[in-house]
Amino acid sequence: MLFKLSLNNIRRSIRDYAVYFFTLIIGVSIFYSFNSLSTQAAYLRIENDEHDMIELLKDFISGVSVFVAVVLGLLIVYANRFLMKRRNKEFALYLMMGMSKRRISRILLTETVIIGISSLLAGLLLGIGLSQLMAALTANLFDADMSAYKFTVSSSAVVKTVICFGIMYLVVMILNVAVIGKCRLIELLQSGKRSEIIKQKKMWICVPVFLISAAVLAYEYFVVGWHMEKLSRERFALIIAGGAVCTFLLFWSVSGMILRVVMSMKGVYFRSLNSFTFRQISSKINTNVMSMTVICLMLFLTICLLSSAFTVRNSMRSNIEEYCPADFEVTYSEKEGGETGFDGSPVFVDIEEMYRQAGFELSDNMKEYVHFHRYTDTDLTLESFCGEKAEELKIKYPFIAWNRAEEIVKLSDYNKVMELYGREKLELADNEFVITCNFENALNLRNSALSKGLVINVFGRELVSKTDECVDSFIDLSAQHVNDGIIIIPDSAADESFASVDAFIGNYKASDKEEKNAIEKIKREEYEKVCDTYIDPYSENSGNDIFCDIDTKAAINNNAVGLGAIVTFVCLYIGLIFLISCAAILALKHLSDCTDSSERYEMLRKIGAGEKEINSSLFRQTGIFFMVPLILAGVHSVFGMKFASDVLGSIGTEGIMGSVCITVLMILTVYGGYFLITYLCSRYIIKSRKT
Repeated sequence: MLFKLSLNNIRRSIRDYAVYFFTLIIGVSIFYSFNSLSTQAAYLRIENDEHDMIELLKDFISGVSVFVAVVLGLLIVYANRFLMKRRNKEFALYLMMGMSKRRISRILLTETVIIGISSLLAGLLLGIGLSQLMAALTANLFDADMSAYKFTVSSSAVVKTVICFGIMYLVVMILNVAVIGKCRLIELLQSGKRSEIIKQKKMWICVPVFLISAAVLAYEYFVVGWHMEKLSRERFALIIAGGAVCTFLLFWSVSGMILRVVMSMKGVYFRSLNSFTFRQISSKINTNVMSMTVICLMLFLTICLLSSAFTVRNSMRSNIEEYCPADFEVTYSEKEGGETGFDGSPVFVDIEEMYRQAGFELSDNMKEYVHFHRYTDTDLTLESFCGEKAEELKIKYPFIAWNRAEEIVKLSDYNKVMELYGREKLELADNEFVITCNFENALNLRNSALSKGLVINVFGRELVSKTDECVDSFIDLSAQHVNDGIIIIPDSAADESFASVDAFIGNYKASDKEEKNAIEKIKREEYEKVCDTYIDPYSENSGNDIFCDIDTKAAINNNAVGLGAIVTFVCLYIGLIFLISCAAILALKHLSDCTDSSERYEMLRKIGAGEKEINSSLFRQTGIFFMVPLILAGVHSVFGMKFASDVLGSIGTEGIMGSVCITVLMILTVYGGYFLITYLCSRYIIKSRKT
């Protein structure tokens, strides 16, 4: 009997449950699809190193899932409160008919179980479908072969999802029983008649608060967008806190101004049901200032997270191809007496000779290679390079190592590397130099100091700049543009006694990926043996500061892909959950307000308002309620993404506008879906009171 009654209750209140049920299904599907990543990836053909990255990604997702479960749990509890409030009259009727609170609690428990099982099944089915798309995204990120992939269901992800959501539903059951145990018949009967007392705010307070908050936000936008160099850790934290407070004050002041402003526009205020519409909107914002603030900030984070995730994902492959055009690089430098930096006397070691002493030929398995030296002149530092502009630039860039010696490469060696990379070579006169740089912050600094004809002293010889800006180029293999400056000088100006770094860059003698992987393994084994037989014993005996590093395109690719995948999936995971939470909270708050205001709509009908006018008023209320936090979050995001673009651009990640477009489309889809469901459910709520 109780089961049948519970089932009928759910069937009768299906529209009330629509937002709740929709949120549960989406939450379950996202939770499952992200936690099934490692199972899906097990059927992809990827390298062993990438398997390790996927395991690391799995650990990150598991950790983030705890946070996601807490957010979804709070959201489910909040949504359940709305449903309980909507059914106060129903519970009062049960009590008046003589039903005990225990039996009412059993009905609620049965309904929760039915809804929980239904949402879990529907969410898991949707999640299993989404997980196949996640597998395709994983394959794209890791450049994996999907020929061996097959449709699969992750039992571990299913178990984790069932356990997490089972705990959430158990908490909901306990809270429902507690609410029913404390309820009183008179409170249930009068729940619809109680109205919240709203204090009208004074305009002479609201206007200054609005102007001051807007001015502070404008200043913070300016600092974050165009003066990043002024942002210390403490100041950045202060700007974040100030932005949150100003967002709250903006909503607080707008809630007190909006009705007064519209009332002053007589032609608008008294048209159709506008007076009713704007009073309802003012009341909604006025009573939900804190909620609107939190939702606005969460939407801001969602936009930034999703845009950054897509940007990292889109830039990853192109960066590897552009900034890692060779297969192999090894560099060796040594400073006498164990002194760090370039202050000590350099001890030059020929890296090919070092390999021979360890029993290996570095050029073996190489189709083409370049072996060259780099130089340092301790008298030529970044400070001396900038000359008279150094003091001015020190104020603008206080965190730069100004006493670091500049890195120097002679022209013939640079051109050999460029020939290997397939890039443009340089030409210099005997008294000229150029500086190559592609790291954005260093590029701006150097271009501020650099001018055509600038004179520097290299190894006791004066050279003049051939250009008035840096040449966009690099030497070291990398996944980003991280070259903060290399000075290219004529061969005649080089002094071999200042050689400090020996470098070897080459391409493997291989025709396909399998051969490259085999040579890669050989070279790494050789490097480890060289360290064991030569570098480590020599370092212990000499006491010198030794730096020896090997970089390969495959290793750089794996590391970049792994980091990019972690950033992409974690940002997507958190961003989607935040987006769903924001939309669901707005939907539930609006539906709760409609429940409280249903008698007002009935009064409109009695005084002659038509259904078309009422529906139009309700549509505008719903739209404005959803749009207000989104608009301010969008304004925040314009400047937040300017900051993110500068940060991501400085590490070689570009093309953020395309990612922003994808993010906007995703937000409009999810947000718009909740808006539509909310509007339709609101119409049902106010029509259910129609006599």
